[in-house]
Amino acid sequence: MILRDGAIALRPIKLRDQREWREVNRRNRDWLRPWEATVPPPGPGGPVARRPTYRQMVRHLRSEANAGRMLPFAIEYEGRLVGQLTVAGITWGSMCSGHIGYWVDQDVAGRGVMPTAVALAVDHCFRSVGLHRIEVCIRPENGPSRRVVEKLGFREEGLRPRYLHIDGAWRDHLIFALTAEEVPDGLLRRWHQARPGTPR
Repeated sequence: MILRDGAIALRPIKLRDQREWREVNRRNRDWLRPWEATVPPPGPGGPVARRPTYRQMVRHLRSEANAGRMLPFAIEYEGRLVGQLTVAGITWGSMCSGHIGYWVDQDVAGRGVMPTAVALAVDHCFRSVGLHRIEVCIRPENGPSRRVVEKLGFREEGLRPRYLHIDGAWRDHLIFALTAEEVPDGLLRRWHQARPGTPR
């Protein structure tokens, strides 16, 4: 399954993406480090957790996808891998919710890649998967990521103190959300209508 809008596409992440994924991630190490999840130190007597290898990460993502708890995507721009987007924490029953996390190559930042990728993912979640609510959790200091959800019209719902372990410490996160009722014509359509220079 490939979700596409012009030069931007979401597709399942693969084991054979390892070389390209590692290269993009390596080039962007300093840019991504302040926003990337880290493994907290173990509690008393607890095991020492280590960051997974690429292959372990992809196998975990596939396993969670097969269980219906996650949708892991590679982001492509003009045919090359430029980042990753994952819909995680998918909950069914009376909630039908999930949350989106993402990163993108700094070389393509500012070209509308990430807002388009998020819009594609949200529309897929609402229209094809059957979710009702999508959240994005962002550190207050992460201006570029906040601009993504602001451009797309996500609602800011508040602060979750010390929500995730990021860059070596427990960090506060702002919560942004959308429900299916808020984008009846699709988030991608709304994004196209809102972009500067787009006819309305």
